[in-house]
Amino acid sequence: MSSIRVLVLHGPNLNLTGFREPDIYGKKPLEEIDNDLRNASKDLGIEVRILQSNSEGILIDTIQEHRRWADAIVINPGGLTHYSISLRDALTSVRLPVIEVHLTNVHGREEFRRHSVVSPVTIGQVVGFGGYGYIMAMQAILNYRKEVV
Repeated sequence: MSSIRVLVLHGPNLNLTGFREPDIYGKKPLEEIDNDLRNASKDLGIEVRILQSNSEGILIDTIQEHRRWADAIVINPGGLTHYSISLRDALTSVRLPVIEVHLTNVHGREEFRRHSVVSPVTIGQVVGFGGYGYIMAMQAILNYRKEVV
């Protein structure tokens, strides 16, 4: 069986993970989260490509460019979660299963963080587990492909 290919996207300000409000977002830098994700993905038989960008346009371009390469997308849209219809449309247009990840439990935080324009076009959300949430999303993709696809 060929490996599953997953595009992992980190949105605005996630490059500062580990530095930005570590009491909320955790102390582990994004580079370590990505390394953990790469290692876990190898163990799971998943090929990953990972990108962080503070630019909505770059994220959209990357989604479109990977539409034939990827079997699924894992995305933490950061602040774009709450208002980016363009990002949502890009995710919808490529017709791939998408899992939304957030480091914190957004449903237990400020009211504005509880609304996602992205989540209605995903197969699910993983929130509140820090960087491990990305690994959980990988496991969920494998299960989804086994159970649904």
